[in-house]
Amino acid sequence: METLFGNMITYEVGIKLVIAATLSLVIGIERELKKKPVGLKTSLVIATFSCLLTIISIETAYSTPPRSEINITMDPLRLAAQVVSGIGFLGAGVILRRGNDSISGLTTAAMIWGAAGIGIAVGAGFYMDATLAVIIIVFGIEVLSPFLMKIGPKRIRMREISLKVQINNDEKSESFLEFLKENNIIIENIRIQDVPNNNNNVFHELDLRLSLIVSDNLLSFYRSLRALPYIEKIEMEILN
Repeated sequence: METLFGNMITYEVGIKLVIAATLSLVIGIERELKKKPVGLKTSLVIATFSCLLTIISIETAYSTPPRSEINITMDPLRLAAQVVSGIGFLGAGVILRRGNDSISGLTTAAMIWGAAGIGIAVGAGFYMDATLAVIIIVFGIEVLSPFLMKIGPKRIRMREISLKVQINNDEKSESFLEFLKENNIIIENIRIQDVPNNNNNVFHELDLRLSLIVSDNLLSFYRSLRALPYIEKIEMEILN
């Protein structure tokens, strides 16, 4: 009888681990398709081991034999609570601050935390809850977010651009800023510096962070900048 009961526990644990691993693959594939640091393997490992630790935490709390001389009280989800806080170290490792003051990796860090949450939920027996959470997250990232980026409010549809331009005439700097404003481009930040060239002349370099509605490849915006006669050099990067 004890052997049968032990086998049932083993089967249940195996089913939980498989479900946690399967749900984590959904998140892993989404990150993999977008070439993010956390992909299939990382999500799989996090969710599976979080599920295992949750199972161990619950089973240990209920299987520890009572002692008459000691009053033992155990939290069934104590290990799971430590997983939630400990997983922050992995999340912090994928958050990057670039030289242009932009921050990337926040969504990936949240996905790491979410993969751990999937493992904990499945380990505690909340199969449908974990499945629904994965569906909602994937729908929000892959459907709702692109939808709002196309037809949502103007501020949501704007993208941040890092732009460096070299202008051959200081008097044209103001004209360039007016050109940006006339094209409904919001200047979030600006830095100006002098850059000497080989002919002992000085170019004026403008380092800007802009918010604007652009096409996916930015070619139309780039061509409009190249058409300005006083622009010597352009360097552009999408920040988000």
